[in-house]
Amino acid sequence: MRSTLTLRQLRYVCEVARLQNVLAASKALMISTSSILAAIDAAEAEAGTRIFNRFPAKGIRITPAGARFVAAATRLLAAENEFSRATGDISARFPKPLRVGCFEPFGTLLLPNLLRRFTVGEEAPEIILREGDQNDLRDWLASGEIEFAVLYDGETIAPFSPTPICLIPPHVAMHADDALASAPAVRIEDIARRPFVLLDQPEIAPQLLAIFRILAEMPRISFRARTYGAALAAVGEGFGMSILNLKPMTRLDTDRGTIVRKPIADDLPPAKLVVADLYGAEKPAFLRDFIGVFKAYMREIGPAGFSVTTPERQHDLLL
Repeated sequence: MRSTLTLRQLRYVCEVARLQNVLAASKALMISTSSILAAIDAAEAEAGTRIFNRFPAKGIRITPAGARFVAAATRLLAAENEFSRATGDISARFPKPLRVGCFEPFGTLLLPNLLRRFTVGEEAPEIILREGDQNDLRDWLASGEIEFAVLYDGETIAPFSPTPICLIPPHVAMHADDALASAPAVRIEDIARRPFVLLDQPEIAPQLLAIFRILAEMPRISFRARTYGAALAAVGEGFGMSILNLKPMTRLDTDRGTIVRKPIADDLPPAKLVVADLYGAEKPAFLRDFIGVFKAYMREIGPAGFSVTTPERQHDLLL
């Protein structure tokens, strides 16, 4: 059956899904709330189900069926934007604004450098960077709130289209005064005997603790930190060691000469850094360009620039 919805109506629905508020969407789009409500009614009639649940005094929440509808609408709108760019109707190289999601630590460690390289030039758009855990990124992708996400591969992003960039093995961060700071590499059993600073992210923490259960014993957790920066600050203050993956590509004040990073001697599986999106094989030009810039950047700085590992393992990290 042919859809009777217009692209404009789909944009209204997607903006409501992004902001989770009709009035906010009305202000962002500079149109009347009645136009947005009419678009929602038409979309729900077309879909044959509710796209949003309305809660008095609490706004609206997207339904599971609505999330699928918005994801499909986002792909259609992206294709329409790409068509317009290809035919010269839109001269801009990027969506404006450019909405990007990333695993929370990457907002400090990686994305500013990378996005500066990607958006250099007069046409550089406003960038909206949303940092969250793997579950947040899955939800933002599904609802069309972000164009793509930079994160670690895993079960969370199974429904989406991940493009692998590189592999990043775990390493240990410790205070410079630690007795192991002069060792060439550190074993898990040595880390387990010391106080431990845990990066307490939903998909990260269980994997780290599973490594200890398998190879040694459970460490004594002295500090749980939600963010990479807080974990490093705790290490710098002497709360213990921490296991991390990505080496910072920006200067962090939390290092300040007090942090030493060492490879882990045990053969642990590396994390796979990926770009995830909803476009599949038909990626728009700006996303293909971003992935190309990303891969070139990682090749340029090399494994020693983004990871802490032994020399014999470095050659396997670039994909």
